[in-house]
Amino acid sequence: MRSHLLNDTTAERYRSSVTEGVERVAAQLATTTRPFTGISVDDLAPRIAAVDLDEPLHDTVAALDELEELYLRDAVYFHHPRYLAHLNCPVVIPAVLGEAVLSAVNSSLDTWDQSAGGTLIERRIIDWTTERIGLGPAADGVFTSGGTQSNLQALLLAREEAKGEDPTRMRIFASEVGHFSVQKAARLLGLGEDAVVVIPTDHDKRMQTVALARELERCRRDDLSPMAVVATAGTTDFGSIDPLPEIAELCAQYDTWMHVDAAYGCGLLASRKNRHLLDGIEHADSVTVDYHKSFFQPVSSSAVLVRDRGTLSHATYHAEYLNPRRAVQERIPNQVDKSLQTTRRFDALKLWMTLRVMGADGIGDLFDEVCDLATRGWRLLAADPRYDVVVEPQLSTLVFRYIPSAICDPAAIDRANLYARKALFASGDAVVAGTKVGERQFLKFTLLNPETTTDDITAVLDLIAGHAEQYLGDSLDRAS
Repeated sequence: MRSHLLNDTTAERYRSSVTEGVERVAAQLATTTRPFTGISVDDLAPRIAAVDLDEPLHDTVAALDELEELYLRDAVYFHHPRYLAHLNCPVVIPAVLGEAVLSAVNSSLDTWDQSAGGTLIERRIIDWTTERIGLGPAADGVFTSGGTQSNLQALLLAREEAKGEDPTRMRIFASEVGHFSVQKAARLLGLGEDAVVVIPTDHDKRMQTVALARELERCRRDDLSPMAVVATAGTTDFGSIDPLPEIAELCAQYDTWMHVDAAYGCGLLASRKNRHLLDGIEHADSVTVDYHKSFFQPVSSSAVLVRDRGTLSHATYHAEYLNPRRAVQERIPNQVDKSLQTTRRFDALKLWMTLRVMGADGIGDLFDEVCDLATRGWRLLAADPRYDVVVEPQLSTLVFRYIPSAICDPAAIDRANLYARKALFASGDAVVAGTKVGERQFLKFTLLNPETTTDDITAVLDLIAGHAEQYLGDSLDRAS
């Protein structure tokens, strides 16, 4: 079995095995005509359950043949122009190359003696990002597994910076359309059920700063501690960007940590056209960025960034076998000193390769393309009597609802929209997301593929309408 270990004696086997795998993926990408096959859980689950993992195939080609049947054929392909559902982007080739390199070398980014140059490359990517944000010379950060972990770490730092306040009296202020990870973080940090104060949004789904000011003042009046305000630069459902300059002023006034969840909107940091939409982010105490959303990177590729590198010490724990205190005096750069994780992948390499091959402008131009596409899609929806669209997009998300021409019970319209989404997914012709606005069911396009066109949007809208009309027609037939 030693012949399967990757080392100097198996380099050629490694080359041929990986090449064989790449050939299978490339062939699948080249021939995929739909984002999904439409296979059901009931059809696929028994086939995977039937595999006896205690009986190996002893052959790479045979294992890849099996993988084609169980995974590659029926995977959901984000590169397809009619995948329009979640915050999943098609990935750029330099990043995939970086993924191949980092997986094979398998550096762990917790300590210098496990990564060497990997540590310095990650630090340089962090510095590049904080410079783009404008956080200042004392800024720092670390790569994480994703936006949820980044938000958790940022709020941990905010809690510790509150300097001994009673955790049960701490409050976090977040938009009503902010990410659920804020509530999850509050629970994990032991802050109690009432810790998150939900701030209403305006017509454009941006946090109402008047309401935020009122709640901050109420917090002070009730002798509570305003621990943090979480502003969002790109909400998951609407792509809306909160008024960052006004929020920054309120945070300064009430001596409150300002965290910006820019997991989605961070692509604007590379934009030559729309960077101004992030004005005010430079005042943040911490920022979440997900390169695997709008920088076209493979999952995972995320980071939490801070204005003051000293605050990262709240996540530091010195273990004698790993990162002893003497390493600090010896100026050994151990990234575990900043991280909630110990073992960590060298995910920064993917963005490093992307920047070195494509450049920041190349990334930003791709993100600008999908934002422009969303604007054109919004115009299509606004002019289409079959649909009600919620807000004009700031980024690349469209939230809308099929409305039949005949007067119909709103609950029936909800069911028609739910049915249309499920039927579309089952057909494999396109994949769209869903959400609620108020109590009503809506559909959602998250446009992150520059290859998607307005023709694709039009075609998918026609498919949705067809499924919804079929459902409503069948319902009327059954009622009669």
